[in-house]
Amino acid sequence: MLRWGILGTSFISDTMAAAIAKSPVSRIEAVMGRDAARLAAFAARHGAARTYRDIAALLEDADVDAVYIGLPNHIHHEAVIAAAKAGKPVLCEKSLTTGMGDAQALASAVEESGIFFMEGLMYLHHPLIARLGSVLASGRLGPLRAVTGFYAADIWRVANPGGRGTLYNLGCYPVSLLHFVVQAACGPQDFAFRHLTGLGNIQPETGNLVDAALAVRFSNGVLASLQCSDGYGLSHDFAVHGERATLRFRTNPWLPAAGRSVLDIRDHDGTIEEIVVEADGDAFDYQLRTVESCLAAGLTQPSRPAPRLSDSLEILWTLAEWERLCLM
Repeated sequence: MLRWGILGTSFISDTMAAAIAKSPVSRIEAVMGRDAARLAAFAARHGAARTYRDIAALLEDADVDAVYIGLPNHIHHEAVIAAAKAGKPVLCEKSLTTGMGDAQALASAVEESGIFFMEGLMYLHHPLIARLGSVLASGRLGPLRAVTGFYAADIWRVANPGGRGTLYNLGCYPVSLLHFVVQAACGPQDFAFRHLTGLGNIQPETGNLVDAALAVRFSNGVLASLQCSDGYGLSHDFAVHGERATLRFRTNPWLPAAGRSVLDIRDHDGTIEEIVVEADGDAFDYQLRTVESCLAAGLTQPSRPAPRLSDSLEILWTLAEWERLCLM
């Protein structure tokens, strides 16, 4: 049995706890939270045996085998570094951090300790993304020419402002999916060679970016355009454009559920092929299964399409550079 310690009592920790409750090989052992009332309520909901008010105390618990970090973006690195020093395997919620300096410190701690580490880009574990990868590998779309993506959700009022706004709350999804597509279609090194242009709008109440747009030209000539907003709506779109056909997600690529997810492939003559992917769990269920299988096998990181540490660092660099360009 894999015994989990949960850091944080927000809605995302609730979602992860629900996945753990469904697993036959995991359980919640302990939870940490700074608000006593929320901590007690969370522990009662999910049957946690023990509660802690600080990170160090939970990490000292010998009955905790692995740690899930559901804290705000800007303190992820502090928690990961502490867990690495304690020798605890880590699943850390996205985004990795909110800056490259913190990300490098996190990566150094993980590498020096030799612990298992994975960023919680949960959708990458779902069979929907594996099917995307197989389509790209098959050459069905022809050579990759362009990628377009959009994600918007009106969450800025409930998100911790220290987490730095829409790029780190939502932009990480289209950026990480672009990253996977370029790696899968062009090669593992091709994402590193690119030129970026970014624009954005500031939310006056927080000083964070609320709307952002990114244009990318890769050195192989592939173009990409991404947008995100945490200031309105609930909308998604992601398309991969090849010389022969375009693939588009009909269902949300970043919140794939149990049951039926759908991709459409439209040939440039107008013919449409529908691809249905059936799953027996949602993205969080599959993410948990990845961690469980990696730890059972003694691995320190997953394999693609799940994010490796090197992938997380490339994704974070893109987010940080996008933010810099928007704020110029």
